[in-house]
Amino acid sequence: MTEPAPVVTARHVALDLIGVAARAVAVALVSALGLGAAVLLLAQPARASETGTGALLLRSAEGAESVSAPLLSTDVAFRITGMVARAHVIQTFENASADWVEGVYVFPLPENAAVDHLRLRVGERTIEGEIREREAAQRTYVAARASGRRAALLDQERPNIFTTSVANIGPRERVTVELEYQQTLRYENGRYSMRFPMVVGPRYIPGALKVSDASRITPPVLRPDSGRENRLRLHVDLDAGVPLATVSSPYHALRTREVSESRREFDLADGDVPASRDFELDWAPQAGPSPRVAWFTERKHGRYYGLLMILPPAASPGARLAREVTFVLDTSGSMAGASIRQAKEALELALARLGPGDRFNVIEFNSSAQRLFAAPQDVNPRNVRLAIDWVRGLEARGGTEMASALRLALAGGEAEGRIRQVVFLTDGAVGNEEALFGLIRERLGEARLFTVGIGSAPNSHFMSKAAQLGRGTFTYIGRIDEVQQKMSELFAKIESPVMKGLEIRWPDGVRAEAWPARIPDLYAGEPVVVVAALDRLAGDVRVSGTRDGRAWEARVPLAAHGDGAGVGSLWARGKVESLTDSLREGAPEDAVRARVIELAMAHRLVTKYTSFVAVDTSPARASGEALKQTAVPTNLPEGWEYGKVFGELPRGATDSRFALLAGAVLMLVALAMLRRRVA
Repeated sequence: MTEPAPVVTARHVALDLIGVAARAVAVALVSALGLGAAVLLLAQPARASETGTGALLLRSAEGAESVSAPLLSTDVAFRITGMVARAHVIQTFENASADWVEGVYVFPLPENAAVDHLRLRVGERTIEGEIREREAAQRTYVAARASGRRAALLDQERPNIFTTSVANIGPRERVTVELEYQQTLRYENGRYSMRFPMVVGPRYIPGALKVSDASRITPPVLRPDSGRENRLRLHVDLDAGVPLATVSSPYHALRTREVSESRREFDLADGDVPASRDFELDWAPQAGPSPRVAWFTERKHGRYYGLLMILPPAASPGARLAREVTFVLDTSGSMAGASIRQAKEALELALARLGPGDRFNVIEFNSSAQRLFAAPQDVNPRNVRLAIDWVRGLEARGGTEMASALRLALAGGEAEGRIRQVVFLTDGAVGNEEALFGLIRERLGEARLFTVGIGSAPNSHFMSKAAQLGRGTFTYIGRIDEVQQKMSELFAKIESPVMKGLEIRWPDGVRAEAWPARIPDLYAGEPVVVVAALDRLAGDVRVSGTRDGRAWEARVPLAAHGDGAGVGSLWARGKVESLTDSLREGAPEDAVRARVIELAMAHRLVTKYTSFVAVDTSPARASGEALKQTAVPTNLPEGWEYGKVFGELPRGATDSRFALLAGAVLMLVALAMLRRRVA
């Protein structure tokens, strides 16, 4: 009757050891993965997070509970003339608490926005912003905050992320922040388009990297069942300058008023909408001979500033070039839901489009990266079918370890006479952009990188800059019903011979400084867009290149120009971008910093080295009254699945496969120990 005792003892010992093993495995996993390899820090509010259309972040220095600061309204008004859009963004907040608070207002803007104006209204006070060196602006703001004066500070965190800190907002006071910016518009396949980012999702930061501003771009996010959301109103005044054929807004319903055959006004049909996905407007001129040249100028500070757009020649049929294409699919948690369905649909279409003589491979990545084949394979029905079946079985989960996927995609040498192309499908929800840009520059070789932005709120700064560095193009797919059209247009670019060796020659005797300094390859349907500063307008500018082995040239008379109000700011923004890009090529930061500051001060631009600061002259808060701060989270981008991004725990987005693996290991350990004890 006592025989079972050893078995019971062994079982208890096994259970005790399982507990020890569980703790050991947990410690080992945390150590090996660097706290989950990467964590989306949603539970801890950041001082300057990257959130949706904007959130007024209020934090308590003493760790007090949140102070409610509801967003009353967001109003955005656009005035579009030709190739340039001027935007006026107004965010109105109210301090509903009985405390004095400091707020941090966080918002996304287009990656090519030239922000040149800030105004703060608190009660009856209006405070205009002044541009200063960033450190000096911060010192001025901190001093004003400490003395009880109302103040505002506008910083750039990324080319598409800005933050405004607002000090000393009184109890029950209403605060209005006004910003203005300019941007050039996109022209592609005969259509113009403008995008306004309403929301930017949380960013994944690889745990092995040190991103100094990680806390500033990782937002707290509202749960879908919270009952709260940020909302936005929008108005567009479009003057195309030529008769319009079609106008569309693919993601939002509009009310339209026709002013003339070339001018329309638009408002959101619902009045206001949740700030949970990007807004896009596109239009096409009436059918007819497409203009080959557009030239707009502005006179400012004694100089002329010009914007030059040269449309490429029509695509001509030619010998099809054999390609080696690597498709990279993002299957991280942020892609769950509509995004992964769009990406799979796009990839299947891409695989079916491959032709005889091509070679291909497919890579998927989340917390790790894996490729379908050990090496690129010939295109044949069996290999394509195998790839499609593999793609259909993929699921979205885990982190966004994009670097590992880029290393796999850009590995290898010569492609045996084929053109090497990488097609990268992702939402770009990463916070380590600079490290990835460096990897692209280092590994690209003779390949071309084409990025495809997926979902309601892709990281357009990363996607467009990665394509630029990769000598490719950026395509945005916002809905499943756009996949066929957008991917077909992308393939037309990829499969068409590009124009290479593009050069711009300004007239003799005209001093010109143009950006970008290095003209990229030209693909079918996309123009060359250059901004320049000139001392006078005389003679013709010549643009030349080689297409299908033949010389091509276009001439533009500088004196024949359209109204280009705001082009000076766009030129300055382009030069700032070129100077910043030179840091990746080893340019000394002190020299770049000095040039950027000089340029930004002259053109009143917010950059990584300059900020707007606005300070009231009279103290508002008495020295004995406390200043409190707390955080208000942002919307989740439309189509994202909260559980897939953040998991069930209150922090992070660790991959469930790690938990399953750990559980399996512990079960095996327990069984082995149990068998040994029984034996």
